[in-house]
Amino acid sequence: MDDKEDLTGLTDDERRKLGRSPDPLLPGQVATQVAPPGPVRVSFWFWVAGGLVLIGGQVLTLVLKQQLIDQLIKQNREAGRQFDAAAVASGTTTLVWVLFVGAVVFALLMALFAYKAREGTRSARTVLTWLAIACVLFQFALFSNVPSVVAALLFVIALVLMYLPSVRDFFPKAGSKP
Repeated sequence: MDDKEDLTGLTDDERRKLGRSPDPLLPGQVATQVAPPGPVRVSFWFWVAGGLVLIGGQVLTLVLKQQLIDQLIKQNREAGRQFDAAAVASGTTTLVWVLFVGAVVFALLMALFAYKAREGTRSARTVLTWLAIACVLFQFALFSNVPSVVAALLFVIALVLMYLPSVRDFFPKAGSKP
């Protein structure tokens, strides 16, 4: 490849595909804007909406925390188990807050990587794939409520949009020769 070839306007992944390093930005320089295909733009908003629904579902769980505690205490009494009601309340409160913080972290990670995927970064799409798989498995296998199922559905739709054949060339494989 000729060193004098003009590579401006290419994404970092496109430069890697050509065997070049990512274009460094000097102080005060503005990064080149990439125009993502329509499905990738729509996918970004599905990721953001799914994250917001996921957080909203955990806020709902926080609001209904006392009902959850009461239900757990009732189930343990009916089963005739020995238990400490204060420990059940404390454990449930901790779990609900951990789930809320986890939802916020997942939503922020998904928004960040969806933004990077909008720039054509293939590795961001891969990370989103694994985050979506983890989220869907967690929502359906361990802790399922209506908002979390809706969020998982939004994540699956967003993921499908990022793997459509029409956007394949937007995510070039790094290190491959043209």
